[in-house]
Amino acid sequence: MAFYDDLLAATEAERRAFLSIPLLQQSIAGGISLQAYTAFLTEAYHHVKHTTPLLMMCGGRLPERLEWLREAVGEYIKEEMGHQEWILNDINACGADAEAVRSGTPLPATELMVAYAYDTLQRKNPAGFFGMVLVLEGTSVQMAIDAANAIQERLKLPDAAFSYLKSHGALDVSHMHFYESLVNRLECEEDRQAIIHCARIFYRLYGDIFRSLPLQ
Repeated sequence: MAFYDDLLAATEAERRAFLSIPLLQQSIAGGISLQAYTAFLTEAYHHVKHTTPLLMMCGGRLPERLEWLREAVGEYIKEEMGHQEWILNDINACGADAEAVRSGTPLPATELMVAYAYDTLQRKNPAGFFGMVLVLEGTSVQMAIDAANAIQERLKLPDAAFSYLKSHGALDVSHMHFYESLVNRLECEEDRQAIIHCARIFYRLYGDIFRSLPLQ
């Protein structure tokens, strides 16, 4: 069995627990309020703005034996730069104050998830960061477009309010094919276990963000 399949099997319980979060279920059904949607975008901004710095740190801390993976991180950086600005544009289109979000502070759950990502890179095996990639991009593929369509239909918001969810969901389909090919090349068991461990933790930490958001 390829490692990607092992990774999905090893994190299945955490993924199921994440997908059962009430806010996520309501999002897919279109049953969340404008307040809940803008709260989601706010927290998304506060963690997505760290994606490029985290990827840069990851590339810098990978060992020479993973030079091929460092090159792949460079491709991720090109794809991810500026996505936080998509979110601010969506917030404006929802009628909220994007600049207030930019200068604001995240919820504790968001701050803790970001802190754990930096800690993984600074103190542990940097390959573990790809556990976060699995969680954030894998869940986008499964949920983003369906949730965006359902929320838009209920709230009657313009397409301009969903550039992040709809574009990111579609983009992450190709990202996940790329991701699968990368992790399947990992031969070191320590690297593989680091990814599994971090994915399990990130499912919990990312889930805590959604658990902290208002349902209505």
